[in-house]
Amino acid sequence: QQRETYRLAEDQGVLRLTGMGEAATIQHVFELVLRLKQICNFDPATGTSSKFERLEADLEECASSGHKALVFSQWVETLEQLRGRLARFGPLAYHGSIQPRQRERVIEQFRQDEDAHVLLMSYGAGGVGLNLQFASYVFLFYRWWNPAVEDQAVNRAHRIGAAGPVTVTRFLTIGTIEERIDEILQSKRELFESIFGGDLVTSCCYISREELLSLLEFTTR
Repeated sequence: QQRETYRLAEDQGVLRLTGMGEAATIQHVFELVLRLKQICNFDPATGTSSKFERLEADLEECASSGHKALVFSQWVETLEQLRGRLARFGPLAYHGSIQPRQRERVIEQFRQDEDAHVLLMSYGAGGVGLNLQFASYVFLFYRWWNPAVEDQAVNRAHRIGAAGPVTVTRFLTIGTIEERIDEILQSKRELFESIFGGDLVTSCCYISREELLSLLEFTTR
């Protein structure tokens, strides 16, 4: 059901852009890309989600072994959807809508509460300086599509002094725009590392205008 919803949205979206001709702009293309990415998370018609099914299964294993997990999303709305569906794992939220004075209490509850197995985080809120090395699992549910930002998110748990290994899972839906975006960014990352080595420079992994258009096999002015 979710794949059929995606297929229809992509076909209709490309058809609409084509019909707009020269009136179509890069912003119209970006809006379609964003809509397709959202469908890859949850089917708006049925609520089904292949990503969630996988996340739920992994969290079952995580919770049963007494571990804690971080789940990242680009958008807070996705975190709220997950929070309702993951109630049995005692999810806590940490994002821009949480008051700064409450954030420290959220982190402390996540650390101390044995029933709080999941912390749902936005990439922006989980920024530099936040140490969550007591989490053993990191799930990038809704991708940011900037490898440097994603690496920073993973590093919240994978810090010096971590008690054990950290398992990182990056979600993407095969045969969709998510896979195409990932292929472009991965090729750029590999090229940069082969030439320069060391840390990733953020600017090398932006998607250009031409690459964005190629995701939909569509050409505009």
